[in-house]
Amino acid sequence: MSHKLYLYPKWIRVWHVLNALLFLVLIITGISMQYTDKETNSFIIEFDWAIALHNFAALVITINYMIFVIGNVMTKNGKHYMINWRTIWKDLLVQFKFYAFGMFKGEKHPFPITEENKFNPLQKFAYVFAMYAGFPVLIITGLGLLFPEINIKGLFGVSGLLMTDILHITVGFFLSIFLVIHLYTCTLGSKPTTLFKGMITGYHESDEH
Repeated sequence: MSHKLYLYPKWIRVWHVLNALLFLVLIITGISMQYTDKETNSFIIEFDWAIALHNFAALVITINYMIFVIGNVMTKNGKHYMINWRTIWKDLLVQFKFYAFGMFKGEKHPFPITEENKFNPLQKFAYVFAMYAGFPVLIITGLGLLFPEINIKGLFGVSGLLMTDILHITVGFFLSIFLVIHLYTCTLGSKPTTLFKGMITGYHESDEH
């Protein structure tokens, strides 16, 4: 018998969908700019359009990120991003063993989803790292590329603009990998579509108690 928990309020769902769409635009336009053909001035999208779309998406996703942070401070949703550092490594190991072996043996989830714990330890650790470390670096380095004059001149003989560019691309790459893994783990509900449905209805459905 399944049960429902209302875990995703409307503002979270709107923020999440908008964030995902904008990040996809940033990935596509970023790749297009990176590999633009010098002869055709285009890869996936014409270079000038790729820049314009990338900058627009970056601006909107930055505002969206600020809404996410403020929302977490002002609502109970912020508690889901609080890591218990005393138990986190032990909990991560338990969760990793479940993903690696347990779920294929039909074992019960070691950290069932409740109103107090919306994320399992691995999800929480990954989300905190992505949203409170990766995203700020991506935004700051993006501003550094948009306004080159604010970058440091250089360090150890390496151009500050070049370091900013490499950091921006590297963090963008890891967050893109995070997105792929996130989409995969979203298929691990009771049914492959269950967790995606939850982000539409706001209700998490599970057969576990």
